[in-house]
Amino acid sequence: MESTRKQLIDFLSNHQGYVSGQELSEQLNISRSAVWKHMNHLKKEGYQIEGITNKGYRIIEIPNQMNESSLQWNLQTKWLGQSLIYKESVRSTQLVAHDLARKDAKQGSVIVAGEQTSGRGRMRRHWDSKAGLGLWFSSILRPDNIEPKDASQLTLVAAVAIAQYLEKFPVDVKIKWPNDLFLNGKKLAGILTEMQAEQDAIQYIVLGIGMNINHTQDDLHETVKEKATSLLIETGESFNLNEVLNGLLMNIERKYELFIEEGFHEIKHEWEQLAYKMGEWIIVKTHKEWQAQLIGIHEDGALKVRDTDGQQHELYSAEILW
Repeated sequence: MESTRKQLIDFLSNHQGYVSGQELSEQLNISRSAVWKHMNHLKKEGYQIEGITNKGYRIIEIPNQMNESSLQWNLQTKWLGQSLIYKESVRSTQLVAHDLARKDAKQGSVIVAGEQTSGRGRMRRHWDSKAGLGLWFSSILRPDNIEPKDASQLTLVAAVAIAQYLEKFPVDVKIKWPNDLFLNGKKLAGILTEMQAEQDAIQYIVLGIGMNINHTQDDLHETVKEKATSLLIETGESFNLNEVLNGLLMNIERKYELFIEEGFHEIKHEWEQLAYKMGEWIIVKTHKEWQAQLIGIHEDGALKVRDTDGQQHELYSAEILW
């Protein structure tokens, strides 16, 4: 039933104008009565469908509420998200993705949640994921030509893809090393990349992304109100979550393919152009606190800084006071 409904949505999204019930019946190999029933089900899910006698059907608006069919409406990726699972509530999309990956879920499978009850970010920090306000999703990737040591670069690749997509709204998103996206000095989104590997071979990577979209100030958790933001807060506009996910997946797929085919070099330069506080002075905490100027990232993803004596350092793990 769900696969037939997806085929119906795909067929309508790939045609301009109206499609007759007879043509849908023939394409999907179901009766015209079954076509009518599927249309009514889509209307209940929030689709606005126009049906005109002797013309046929067309979808004029998709629902803002997420479900599997609305998330895949007009999705123009080649492989990322073409296999998509939507869960109203899960502990963490990362946990679901790891479980599916271990069961041989294919490359490009995406798990989206309406809410996460135990969402987590880097260093296992809690990520607040309220129902219906943001995007919380994890993608399963199976790169066969990169080494485990280079897997962390995917965090930077995804950050560039997200920041460049959000420019259309338009907002000036910056990437804070290693895995956050900032808007007007506050956290908008986070990326979590986790890997399962053996020796020199990657079995799979789970790329998790959480983004605040339609949160008001009151929706943000008390502990992050001064540090976090959302697209709604910054622009004054609410956004269709289905459409935003569609755009994000398309951009992530494009950047991922560029990375796999040509390496990290070009994306490295794009990252540096989008870097938060590039050229500014920050405080680095290692075994001591010291001042450093942010000057870029290394080919392997390490943060490049210069100390007050002019000596360059590469940071792979450090606490930074931005």
